Amino acid sequence: MTATQDVITEELAADEQRPTRIPRATYRLQFNSGFTFGQARAIVAYLDALGVSDLYASPLFRASPDSTHGYDIANHNQINPVLGGEAEFDALAAELNARNMGLLLDTVPNHMGIGEPSNEWWMDVLENGPSSIYAPYFDIDWQPVTRELENKVLLPILGQQFGRVLEQGELRLTYEHGMFFLDYYDHRLPVNPRSYRLILQHELEALRTQLDEATPDLLEYESILTGLSNLPMRTETEPARVAERNREKEILKRRLDTLASGSEPVQAAIAEAVRQINGTPGQPRSFDLLEQLVDWQAYRLTYWRVAAEEINYRRFFDVNDLAAIRMEREDVFLATHKLLMQLFAQGKLSGIRLDHTDGLYDPAGYFARLQQAFAEANSEIQNPALSPQPSALSPQPSALPARPLYLLTEKILARGEPIPPEWAIYGTTGYDFLNAANSVFVDTAAERRFSEIYSDFVGRRMDFDELTYQTRRQIMRVSLASELLVLATALNRVAERTRYYRDFTLNSLREALREVIACFPVYRTYTVAASDTVGERDRQVIEQTVARSRRRNPAAEPSIYEFIRDVLLLRYPDHAGEADRAEQREFVMRFQQLTGPVMAKGLEDTAFYIYNRLISLNEVGGEPRHFGGSVAAFHRQNSERLRDWPHAMLCSSTHDTKRSEDVRARINLLSEVPEQWRTLLTRLARLNQRKKTEIEGVRAPDRNDEYLLYQTVLGTLPLDTPHGAALDEYVARIQAYMAKAIREAKVHTSWLNQNTQYNEAT
Repeated sequence: MTATQDVITEELAADEQRPTRIPRATYRLQFNSGFTFGQARAIVAYLDALGVSDLYASPLFRASPDSTHGYDIANHNQINPVLGGEAEFDALAAELNARNMGLLLDTVPNHMGIGEPSNEWWMDVLENGPSSIYAPYFDIDWQPVTRELENKVLLPILGQQFGRVLEQGELRLTYEHGMFFLDYYDHRLPVNPRSYRLILQHELEALRTQLDEATPDLLEYESILTGLSNLPMRTETEPARVAERNREKEILKRRLDTLASGSEPVQAAIAEAVRQINGTPGQPRSFDLLEQLVDWQAYRLTYWRVAAEEINYRRFFDVNDLAAIRMEREDVFLATHKLLMQLFAQGKLSGIRLDHTDGLYDPAGYFARLQQAFAEANSEIQNPALSPQPSALSPQPSALPARPLYLLTEKILARGEPIPPEWAIYGTTGYDFLNAANSVFVDTAAERRFSEIYSDFVGRRMDFDELTYQTRRQIMRVSLASELLVLATALNRVAERTRYYRDFTLNSLREALREVIACFPVYRTYTVAASDTVGERDRQVIEQTVARSRRRNPAAEPSIYEFIRDVLLLRYPDHAGEADRAEQREFVMRFQQLTGPVMAKGLEDTAFYIYNRLISLNEVGGEPRHFGGSVAAFHRQNSERLRDWPHAMLCSSTHDTKRSEDVRARINLLSEVPEQWRTLLTRLARLNQRKKTEIEGVRAPDRNDEYLLYQTVLGTLPLDTPHGAALDEYVARIQAYMAKAIREAKVHTSWLNQNTQYNEAT
């Protein structure tokens, strides 16, 4: 359950010109195949009686059919059929409107799901490479450092090395309705149309022996081969040639489908070519043609473990199936917001909660563009149920309110970090309130004693700042190594453009960038490089961060840090031309897109599973080194929020939080009884000592993971001691949680490199 502050001030009550619907209280529903629009409609009356003003829905656009969350959107312009489709959604919207209730939609503008074929844009990119009409939509480096990836997309989907997959017959060529595909288990990959020639020519001579040279079927077969040979290459990016390829390849597919459907000899020839190219397990040379065909594609199939180092498309953090899209492009914005704006115009939505906006090229620009698009759409059709105040929006942008759309952003703020006041939003999704409210229930007076108990039990003192510095470095060495390399390569291009910095090596630039990002105190800065200005807050962050990274690396060449500082602050060399400045601006914008994912992976997904002093503080948006907060501080934050962002969302738990309110409340209580906690720890450790496993002379799990387990059990153990099946279910849940926690910590085991012995010992 989440809520926003009531519209209670006289000023807002009197503002009859405000067309924006402000939710009173929202209730989030997680839609998937197990909970559909029809099931949601059945509880609308209950939610209304509960006092909920707006339904808060997880993403509703088409995603992977088995998606449990919906953030892997594959088509922004189709209601997800798995959830009930358009008709069921319309029925839900009508039920909400009848009760004057709104619908706040959770959606993600930064990336798309690419894990299955329903994403037609991505499939087109895989088929056509840089020549795809959708290639500019995705953030792909077509000229990476790895030469083998030039004009290709790395696809790390294989379960083992490519050669083994190939020779075991796991990769299969298939034909269907005039098109060829490469199938690998659940993956169906399109084949570059120009490479159809390799397949069709394989049986051409055999076909000629069966058919007279003047036979229409043979003539058409040969004509199709000629057409395929004349297709523009997949490396073409000139608009006219891209359009020609896109047009002609579809015509040739239809011709091939028609020919094969009506000619048994042609159909048999294609089937035989496919059979032979697919090879025979146990005969390695029989796979040579299939390997050649794979090499001709616009993608490079690789073992999934290599993704961290070589993947050349920007992702959502390190998730390979979520590819970033270039929302800063107007064509991408329009293509992804058509249905969204239509739903607003029809009165079926009342607001948006935006996920992961720190990944955007220009968050502030996106917020403003979204407000403008909403105003333009809503000026055509005004829904009084969603706009209780009787005013119409003017179609003239200059006359529009700055924030006609109720818009929230998922944003994690560092301590003391404000929301940029120029953002055209109504606030954040409430992590700041969540942590402030939770901190009130921690006894700050017990911090010193609690820290002693923790360090005594685990056998060492842990500095949280040092820990997060190291975990961020680790993330950039492992899961986001490829993103760092892409960024370093861009910085190297900037350096090469000036005589003062051309001697910096790519490796030295990468190491310096790693240090700077590891020292970053916030998720990101928000410079809009095109304006050639850096805000004062961002300037301070950059100056302090670079200075801190220099202090940590006294042996490094200091000028390389000065260079990075000047680049980030948009200080151009005196002789810099416009092309040089453009290169520098682009680097700055890309830099800002990487610091957030590094912070999130290093902090929330790593350090929060290592620093276990009081795990109720290890929450999204939290800072575990701060042991609670005062009531006075809580009230002060509320007053500031009321003054600056009165309609921001307030929440105490979300779908992203690591622990629910009741679990946090129980664990918070330990701060009030530190001595009882110490006594219990001693007893539990003694009782469980014999249950540990010795691995290479060391007892496992280690004391830090043990400390996490005991807090977790205290926070979750049912009030009535479970027995039988209930106990088995509870134990299974704790085991599953600990399996996740120790892998996220990446100390003894990880998702990438699992230590089976340690997993089992835990």
